[in-house]
Amino acid sequence: MNDLSNLPTAASMKAVGPLPSGHPAFKMGKIGVLLMNLGTPDGTDYWNMRKYLKEFLSDRRVIETTRLIWWPVLNLIILSIRPSRKGKDYASIWNTERDESPLKTVTRSQMEGLAARVTQAEFGPKADKIIVDWAMRYGNPSVKERLLALQAQGCDRILLVPLYPQYSAATSATACDKAFEALMQMRWQPTIRVAHPYFDEPAYIAALARSVTEGLAKLDFEPEVILASFHGVPQEYLNKGDPYHCHCAKTARLLREALGMSKDKLRLTFQSRFGPAKWLQPYTDKTVIELAKSGVKNLAVITPGFSADCLETIEEIGVENAEYFLHNGGEKFARIECLNDSDGGLSVITDLVKRELSGWE
Repeated sequence: MNDLSNLPTAASMKAVGPLPSGHPAFKMGKIGVLLMNLGTPDGTDYWNMRKYLKEFLSDRRVIETTRLIWWPVLNLIILSIRPSRKGKDYASIWNTERDESPLKTVTRSQMEGLAARVTQAEFGPKADKIIVDWAMRYGNPSVKERLLALQAQGCDRILLVPLYPQYSAATSATACDKAFEALMQMRWQPTIRVAHPYFDEPAYIAALARSVTEGLAKLDFEPEVILASFHGVPQEYLNKGDPYHCHCAKTARLLREALGMSKDKLRLTFQSRFGPAKWLQPYTDKTVIELAKSGVKNLAVITPGFSADCLETIEEIGVENAEYFLHNGGEKFARIECLNDSDGGLSVITDLVKRELSGWE
């Protein structure tokens, strides 16, 4: 039998003594937490928008159409037309003070808010070992860049936190793909965990309910209907086994129960469809128009699938769908903000991270 008594213990490996002459320096013993969101262009001009859209729409998780068909459509048609159009939309919501999109501003603030909450009172003795960072799946700061930065600071364990409450292959999975792609290039890979989607977590539902209640209290009208609008995906993805629709439906149901609202009062819809294929229904824009034409005068929309306000919530819901409603007979329309970096939003992220770091003492 081999004698294992002289093998180094975990404790002795953490407290590395003097290294042999010429040994490369290294750090270890820290725990990284990487918040990950979808992404953002670096600017609103044609070329920055084209670069961002090409990276996004070239992702096989996002567009599953065969490359023989999709490549010419993307490169010869979409990337010739869409960058200018979407650039104008981004310019209308751009954070000109920091020269960045609202999604980047909010995600950074979420990271800073979480880092401020990483105290021994919240996280116990390991709080001093935790380093919090953030990254974007598409655009900057890149997932690879921030993973390497965490590793350089001594993080040999890293928790990936996709900021998507509801799991989808087109969001959570592709964010993890990018991280795993970076890990493939590392000689010494950190140990990795991925936070579980939090679509039905009590802290998340409670924060949503509180946000809706507070948002409605600020209005000068009472909405007859509230739409819970989630980002859509093609119906085919559901048919292939993607659980996203089920996660959205459960979030809407739990939120409805928490608020004491009926299905007619709080309705589930899906926005942002792209291309001719059938997407998850009912569609938000068509529902907004139908409600206005049916005589509904006051409408509010919430977007529980987005952890931070972005183009799809600020411009698509707050401007585009507001116009659909008002131009078809509606009178008052309101968009209730995402959880963002509010106290409730940060509590959700903190609760999630505390749970996922359990055992990493």
